[in-house]
Amino acid sequence: MHSFLDPAILFFAFGILAGCVKSNLEIPQPISRFLSLYLLMALGLKGGFALAKSGLTAEVAASLGAAVLLAMLVPLLAYRLLKRIVSPFDAAAVAATYGSVSAVTFITASQYLDTQGIAYGGHMAAAMALMESPAIVIAVVLANTLRRQAPAPALLPGANGTAVLGGAGGQGSGMGKILHESFTDGTQLLLLGAMLVGLLSGEAGKAAMAPFSVDLFKGMLAFFLLDMGLLTARNLGKLRGQSGWLLAYAAGAPVLHAGLALGLSVLLGLSAGNAALLMVLAASASYIAVPAVLRYAIPEANPSMYFSMSLGITFPLNILLGIPAYTHVAALVLGRA
Repeated sequence: MHSFLDPAILFFAFGILAGCVKSNLEIPQPISRFLSLYLLMALGLKGGFALAKSGLTAEVAASLGAAVLLAMLVPLLAYRLLKRIVSPFDAAAVAATYGSVSAVTFITASQYLDTQGIAYGGHMAAAMALMESPAIVIAVVLANTLRRQAPAPALLPGANGTAVLGGAGGQGSGMGKILHESFTDGTQLLLLGAMLVGLLSGEAGKAAMAPFSVDLFKGMLAFFLLDMGLLTARNLGKLRGQSGWLLAYAAGAPVLHAGLALGLSVLLGLSAGNAALLMVLAASASYIAVPAVLRYAIPEANPSMYFSMSLGITFPLNILLGIPAYTHVAALVLGRA
């Protein structure tokens, strides 16, 4: 119950309520973009300062390795399951969405751990960055394989009802372009750059940046989650008409993915805080970066399917219920409860 009384979570719930009653409350897009960039920069700085203090340890290496393994394992397992429910192209797109991560969910989880007094490593921000791209690459490889298996190039329905050319020459299928977009995404570069600044500046930089990266963080997160609540509510209508199996996957699969992360954490001997964040990352799903790339990389897939599942179901469930639940379970299993 304590997590629901957190101001940031309450603002998220308020945003959903305001959106559901069709209020004209709106956060201007430039401000929303600024809040997103601020949160990533502040998170990167915090991670860099923590890494400067702890250095490269065995747990840091184990956590990063587990993150990369999950980023490859989750989309592959998801694709094998989802292709039984939807078309192979839709299955690849949904698998990429759930194999990647949500930065906002991770930031909210790190703030929750701070309020609970649970320690975690700053390197987990790097783990989040590493988990962003593998699922996209896997989905593009799967899509290109499907196109090559097609008997001949054909006109396939595109994302907006337009026809696109199937086969190996499908729009946006170039692996080089996809890799470039994945690894040079501005938000990811900002996160990693801020971590580098924090790592190089150390304790002196931490003291200098505390008014920016610490004092303002909670309020900025609350403001951004208000905007996310509004966005979530206004996209709930897109869930109408979706398969019941897909809705069940959006609600249940994150729990299974978190379970995989917990198992790896136990095997590798991770701390409760790092295990909780790894579970949150595995359970989250991208609703910004991956849909933006897939819209052009896999035009045969239906964007409203994977976007609405991620933003309309998985994101609010993780924010409201998942983060405290995963934290509690990680602490309980690892003996920190």
